[in-house]
Amino acid sequence: MQNRDETIVEPAANPLKSLTAAQFMALGGNAVAYVRPIKGDLLSEMLSQEGFDFESDYQLVMSADGTPLMVADTQEAVNDWLAERNLGVVAVH
Repeated sequence: MQNRDETIVEPAANPLKSLTAAQFMALGGNAVAYVRPIKGDLLSEMLSQEGFDFESDYQLVMSADGTPLMVADTQEAVNDWLAERNLGVVAVH
């Protein structure tokens, strides 16, 4: 990245990537979730379960520690499920 005065500025490393599991949980990591769109074939592999249409798109809700919490075929179903829980939802980039 370059500043207006043409100096090069290195982007700062994300400090959350270096947290230990205990530090992450102390920050509320067990109360944060993210929603990830995923194809059925990858979902079947990830969860070691059959029954997902390989070509279909699904919505996978995962806790911040990577534990799968819920699978849905619509964003509306995810929103309804999340509305019943006390979870913070973050955007994944």
